[in-house]
Amino acid sequence: MGNKQSYAIIGTGAMGGLYGGLLARSGFEVHFLANSDAQHIAEKGLQVESPLGDFHLQDVNVHSDVSQMPSCDVTVVALKSTQNHLLSTILPVTTRDGGIVLVLQNGLDVEADSARVVGEDRVLGGCCFLCSNKVGPGHIRHLDYGRIVFGEYLADPYGKPAPGLSDRAQRIEAELMDAGIDAEATDDLLLTRWKKLMWNIPFNGLSVALDASTDEIMKQQDSLALSEAIIREVHTAAVGLGVPVPESWIQKQIDATKKMVPYDASMRLDYRFGRPMELDAIFTNPIAAAATAGIKMPLVGMMLQQLQFLNARNLQD
Repeated sequence: MGNKQSYAIIGTGAMGGLYGGLLARSGFEVHFLANSDAQHIAEKGLQVESPLGDFHLQDVNVHSDVSQMPSCDVTVVALKSTQNHLLSTILPVTTRDGGIVLVLQNGLDVEADSARVVGEDRVLGGCCFLCSNKVGPGHIRHLDYGRIVFGEYLADPYGKPAPGLSDRAQRIEAELMDAGIDAEATDDLLLTRWKKLMWNIPFNGLSVALDASTDEIMKQQDSLALSEAIIREVHTAAVGLGVPVPESWIQKQIDATKKMVPYDASMRLDYRFGRPMELDAIFTNPIAAAATAGIKMPLVGMMLQQLQFLNARNLQD
């Protein structure tokens, strides 16, 4: 594999803190951009609780000011998509020597904001199938799962062949696996994105609309039936757009969620803590993509309207 690549982690939260911490623990050069807890991490280190093994990193390359960060080979965007307006300031610094960007965010076409800054040819995107929370300053609690599936980004991908499996994606895959991360490079990012939407749309949305954790949604027959109906609607949209998501993926999402440890979806946590919810990335963009093919998503659209109301009221309080 040659020399190890250096990594910039933009956002030291539940996901960035975990994956960046695992990379740093394995000897990779990792630089974290943190916000409110940067000073705490600098003084106390990064604490990670995980089924992969608990660990504490004392000497962490943490930065509160992006201008102080070095250029890195791979910049991992682990911010919420609601903060993508910051990327025009961040990415030119961490990629100034030609590094690439790996966008690990929920939703559809979230890579576009990074591509506008560094160019489409320097952007990869990926989905994290992960149950993890940030429970305190510099303190990450990984509960379950942890898989990353990622690949080359292609703008306006519908009706075009998938970009294929690149050498640089395979190199990142090997390095992530070397750090103990369950990683898979894919030749079809669009397929991966729609598969993840079949979980994110129903369970992030219902977690807020019903004020319920995943186990509560699964226990009640009415909420279980509603979640399945929404999953089917997302699947129909994907297939209508020419994205070959197997029908078996519908039941797979239900079964995986039933087996999942009780979990508060990220959108519910954002809502409860008064933060903006990722409505555009997870709801608006898929609805708009489906509309280009004349496909309607009435259940998803209705839930989006409910969440927009709740989001607006929450941010006013």
